[in-house]
Amino acid sequence: MLFISSSQTYEQQSMTSSLDRLLANKPFEKQLSAVSFHYAGSEISIQAKGYSSFIEFFIRKGAHFFSYALMGFSLFMGFGAFIKRKWLVVAFSAGIPLAYAAFDEFHQLLTGGRTPLVQDVTLDFAGALFGILLAYFLAKWLIKKDKASITL
Repeated sequence: MLFISSSQTYEQQSMTSSLDRLLANKPFEKQLSAVSFHYAGSEISIQAKGYSSFIEFFIRKGAHFFSYALMGFSLFMGFGAFIKRKWLVVAFSAGIPLAYAAFDEFHQLLTGGRTPLVQDVTLDFAGALFGILLAYFLAKWLIKKDKASITL
């Protein structure tokens, strides 16, 4: 899914017209107008991008973050079932999403109308690390719970 989306131009993926229809009343516009920051050298705000593009930015970045979180989580749980050295589980679970994120940005370089960004690789990697941490604590909790039920 990530590879397919990086094959499309921004125009092919744009959700702004759908967001214009779905969010015609521009909910929370007043509150969100106070939000302004820079990402990859561009100002991200309603004033700079418009309401729908501003919302789309968070949808897109959130989708990437959580897709990579799912990847990191799945890899950690999968490798953890077969590899006993935890540092190796973490290395594979973090290294694979990092390499994929870098490749995905390179792939965007080959696609018209797309700009590869180091910041996107960082965001994707942060998502993977979040998923790995979530998996680690879940696995630890499950092991602790399992040991507690055995001692009862």
